[in-house]
Amino acid sequence: MPSRVDDLRDHIARLERALEMELMEARERWRYRIEAGRVRFEHDVHLAHERLKQSIPAFIRESDPINLLSAPVIYSLIVPILLIDLWITVYQVICFRMYGIARVRRSAYIVIDRQHLGYLNAIEKINCMYCGYANGVLAYVREVAARTEQYWCPIRHAHRTRGSHAHYREFVDYGDAEGYKRRLPVLRAELKQDGDAGDS
Repeated sequence: MPSRVDDLRDHIARLERALEMELMEARERWRYRIEAGRVRFEHDVHLAHERLKQSIPAFIRESDPINLLSAPVIYSLIVPILLIDLWITVYQVICFRMYGIARVRRSAYIVIDRQHLGYLNAIEKINCMYCGYANGVLAYVREVAARTEQYWCPIRHAHRTRGSHAHYREFVDYGDAEGYKRRLPVLRAELKQDGDAGDS
């Protein structure tokens, strides 16, 4: 008999399918397509975007001084982000291979494509590339950590947690000792065939 948790999982799956449909509709609405991994806008849309681009002097002149002053602090994070990107990649190459866990495909998480938008000036494009990289690295790290958690301790917390990763739905209830012993080998086996696997 399906449990409430199973019902919620089904509901989440339906929402994910609905989200995919919304993304497809957005492509049609904004008149672009993806060909060989590149985004292509229709010609008249591309020209309209170019006309909306703000010049760099105007962009700087109209920027809030707080934004300009905080930019060096924001960009200083590139150093720890690069280090964690490198280290998590080394970690999964070594440990995931040892555990038999399918590797997380880095390129599925780090998506840098907004710099191709014609309505962004050079500063905005650099900002978008930075944000795409930083958030992509953090999502990539989260997936590596989630698979590690599923391998070593796939047990839900007793307390409510915010923003749980997708694997958490499959974890065993807190306090279910028999379920943990029974499900641990199954959950580990699932990691060997994860659909997101592949080399970076």
